[in-house]
Amino acid sequence: RQRGRRYNLFLKRRLRIDKRHQSKDSIFFRDGVRRIDFVLSYVDDLNKEWEKKLERRKEFESNLQKAGLELETEDKKESEDGKIYFVKIHAPWEVLITYAEVLNIKVPIKENDIPSMVENPLDCMLAPLRLPEKVMHPEPDYFTAPFSKDKQELYLINDKSTFFSPSMRNRIVNYILTRCPYGTEEGKKKFGIKRLLNNGTYSAAYPLHDCQYWKKANDPNCDNERYTLYMEWARFLRFYKEQPLDLIRKYYGEKIGIYFAWLGFYTEMLFLAAVVGLICFLYGLFTMDENMSSKEICDPEIGGEIIMCPLCDRECDYWRLNTTCESSQYSHLFDNVATLFFAIFMGIWVTLFLEFWKRRQARLKYEWDLVDFEEEQQQLQLRPEYEAKCTQKKKNPVTQEMEPYLPITSQAVRFCVSGTTVLFWVSLIIASMIAVIVYRLAVYAAFASLMENTQTLQPIQGLLTPQLATSVTASCLNFVIIMILNFLYERIAIWITDMEIPKTHMEYENRLTMKMFLFQFVNYYSSCFYVAFFKGKFVGYPGAYTYMFNRWRNEECDPAGCLIELTTQLTIVMAGKQIWGNIQEAIVPWICNWWGRRKARNNPENLYSRWEQDHDLQTFGALGLFYEYLEMVIQFGFITLFVASFPLAPLLALMNNILEIRVDSWKLTTQYRRPVAAKAHSIGVWQEILNGMAILSVVTNAFIVAFTSDMIPRLVYYYAYWESEDSPMSGYINNSLSVFLISDFPDRNKPKINRENFSVCRYRDYRYPPDHERRYLHTMQFWHILAAKLAFIIIMEHVVFIVKFFVAWMIPDVPSDVKAKIKREKYLTQKILHEYELEKLRERLCQGDKGATQKEFIATEGRMELSRAM
Repeated sequence: RQRGRRYNLFLKRRLRIDKRHQSKDSIFFRDGVRRIDFVLSYVDDLNKEWEKKLERRKEFESNLQKAGLELETEDKKESEDGKIYFVKIHAPWEVLITYAEVLNIKVPIKENDIPSMVENPLDCMLAPLRLPEKVMHPEPDYFTAPFSKDKQELYLINDKSTFFSPSMRNRIVNYILTRCPYGTEEGKKKFGIKRLLNNGTYSAAYPLHDCQYWKKANDPNCDNERYTLYMEWARFLRFYKEQPLDLIRKYYGEKIGIYFAWLGFYTEMLFLAAVVGLICFLYGLFTMDENMSSKEICDPEIGGEIIMCPLCDRECDYWRLNTTCESSQYSHLFDNVATLFFAIFMGIWVTLFLEFWKRRQARLKYEWDLVDFEEEQQQLQLRPEYEAKCTQKKKNPVTQEMEPYLPITSQAVRFCVSGTTVLFWVSLIIASMIAVIVYRLAVYAAFASLMENTQTLQPIQGLLTPQLATSVTASCLNFVIIMILNFLYERIAIWITDMEIPKTHMEYENRLTMKMFLFQFVNYYSSCFYVAFFKGKFVGYPGAYTYMFNRWRNEECDPAGCLIELTTQLTIVMAGKQIWGNIQEAIVPWICNWWGRRKARNNPENLYSRWEQDHDLQTFGALGLFYEYLEMVIQFGFITLFVASFPLAPLLALMNNILEIRVDSWKLTTQYRRPVAAKAHSIGVWQEILNGMAILSVVTNAFIVAFTSDMIPRLVYYYAYWESEDSPMSGYINNSLSVFLISDFPDRNKPKINRENFSVCRYRDYRYPPDHERRYLHTMQFWHILAAKLAFIIIMEHVVFIVKFFVAWMIPDVPSDVKAKIKREKYLTQKILHEYELEKLRERLCQGDKGATQKEFIATEGRMELSRAM
């Protein structure tokens, strides 16, 4: 019986091989001539809605054919699992030219004769980074004009089958699919492939890749652009090469092309910031031994003789200052004069990045024919969900047609629910951050007691202090909470935005973007804001400590300062996010695809067709780029908002982005179905978010240098309170520590044991000693330092903002050569079009066409003269 089954399976496969003569990489109909522009798939599941789905499909496919599209269906017997039907769609020439005019698609009319830019003398040095010219510029540069059916002879149509690129073709077909009706249900007209996918009528809708990514197609008519992208762009070994942006744009469309252009430019600019940050770090490393503060802390006769007050109530003991010797030395790596320089530099760098990106974006807009581009009609059209849920209608003042609308009362209720939900989740983040703070306060005493009483930890006690152990474990816990909340909120944000029922696709994306960014801003940065601006600032002093919830004593900073803790927090959250992001982006899709294709791996070539291979890939989705931008913008916040505490942050970001470009390109080329091509002339709302973060970064870095680092207190001591002319910084540590009389401790704070019977202890503050008439009140030095901090913030902010605005004013958004080229191309394009119209009018006059008058001829010539003058 088993042999019989195997023989039947062999005959079935043999029959399929004999029946299909095409290669598995074929992207054409069975006739080998008509290109497959789109594929729909569905499963015939015999449930209660089977008949309804069948009717929808029949109506939908019938209407597609009425719209001019040609369909070819592959029976489920031909599929690998014997369950899936595939409907292949081809757009003939008549359909393409009709909708090319509707979509205002620009097509070539003449080869560009504007001279290219002057050769860069450094090109020979950059040759190892270059890609072959054929890869970088897969098409000649043309003057283009919007397509018109009435002027077909004006365009450079050499071959109708290749005149429209595959990305243009799938964009046109997708436009038809999103508008094609499939019947009337509940008195409403239903249309669009998206609804059919949502209700399960179809299981997938996608354009095809042109070949396998690891080898070229056998069909000579295939462009093999996917293979070229994989070999020249998507492999990690090509990390040092430039990106083939024109080929990316041609294959995936302008929207994806502009993302990779921005990501590549951001990575290039990070190189400069990473080099300067590394130099600042090396300065701190090489001057570590010259740091007078850490010398005094480590000196047994100075730091070893200073007895510090306990860092927690009752359980913690008195301790000697020199036990923090190593942490004070490492703190100098990030808390030195170079910190101030780097904070100012990054304030200017972020302005240069944003301004130069505008110029790069303007150049791409010209090169990619996006100068006159306005958002596509499908971006501005009503969303199907909006039409389905809005039962009331009113007249559109522009089109004078009745269209659905959402009453103001309903909008107000939905926005109230949405706002309340967002506030609840933001409050949840803040609550989780407070829980982490409580954890820090609760476990600090435990760490202090453990390290003091455990002999095995004595060798590393100088490096792993209770403060550092608490900070590291709290940062890791905080990162785990961030990831969990992030996972949950992604789904909540989409649900909230859907509930608001935005009118257009653009409005939907903008609302979702702002919600996700607001949440992630609070989620990722709240802990860093706490360490930078709150920890150690509201501690009180021995005998009058401040408490959280009247129970847990507020944290103090390490005697070397809070900056090293901010660095630790930033490193763990930033590095952890980048590692987790790359795992999520690369490994998860690969595992899903491997699992989906495991059965078909050993099948003969003719049994696993191109549309089946693409069907088994992951869906990139409409929000695919949204998550990519969000990831990079959050990273941008880490390297700008808190960079004064961690000069190596740009270097970490640079290494991540070099990997990110190749991971994104690899997964897009190998693990995902080909996305529908879409146009975009900028990075959209993300530009405004980046501008806002750039301004905020100046403020945060000024406050970090002033209040988190020890730079200002040191400078005040150096210029006003020095004790030795030979070494102005000597004595700073003793000067920065106040004295407390142990007998003044209340029972709540006093340690259980005072083994060495100390009479006084020291704490980090500027207060009068116990024998002074103003005991334990702030000294004048405290107010001098506070005034210096506020003055520094004002001066730094104004200096950086003035430089930023001056640099922004000096750098025009559009390069002068691009402006000239745009004007030149407009002039030549208008000239070509007017000459064409004039020639057609002349022919009509010669043929005796009564409709063509002499006055019309003169008016056309006059329009040409006016165009030249303009």
